[in-house]
Amino acid sequence: MAATSAVKFTSTIPITLFLLATFIPAGKSQEYFARELSRQEMGLKRQKLSHLHFYFHDIVSGPNPTAVRVAEAAVTNSSVTGFGAVVMFDDPLTLGPEMSSEIVGRAQGIYASADLHNFGFLMVLNYVFTEGKFNGSTLSILGRNAVLSGVREMPVVGGSGVFRFARGYAQAKTHVLNKTGDAVVEYNVYVLHY
Repeated sequence: MAATSAVKFTSTIPITLFLLATFIPAGKSQEYFARELSRQEMGLKRQKLSHLHFYFHDIVSGPNPTAVRVAEAAVTNSSVTGFGAVVMFDDPLTLGPEMSSEIVGRAQGIYASADLHNFGFLMVLNYVFTEGKFNGSTLSILGRNAVLSGVREMPVVGGSGVFRFARGYAQAKTHVLNKTGDAVVEYNVYVLHY
């Protein structure tokens, strides 16, 4: 009986030591894994609300498309919504609706037909700005684009550069959609940032 108790006792020692090691801080290296920062330390001042307005040119036809299908499902071509199609794009963003208007950035990302019954795209994109005070900064969008709706709203989920810690929303409105599928989309973006 004493031998059985000794075996039980010695087999629990490694488990106990493991549990203690798990819950006791390991020293100085743990201090820097995560720490709380002040806004001043990060250079954050007062939050601003900015409104950006531009046009997105999605060109799927012709010799120089800016959007190309990179994947599709077995059912894509027989689906009324193109379900399963995935398109990669690098579309110019311009001040006006004409392609000759000043380019202020690029919209880069993917849209995928994600709705079996209605035209609805999953949009994953970055607006990459190349002009003015936002040059070099980006805004990230992730959301649903119900392309046949008059105005669609998608969330701004982050950003970089001037737009670090950004949040807000983008409203899209189709300006022109031609018979080849090329589109010009007007965007109004409202973003909170520092």
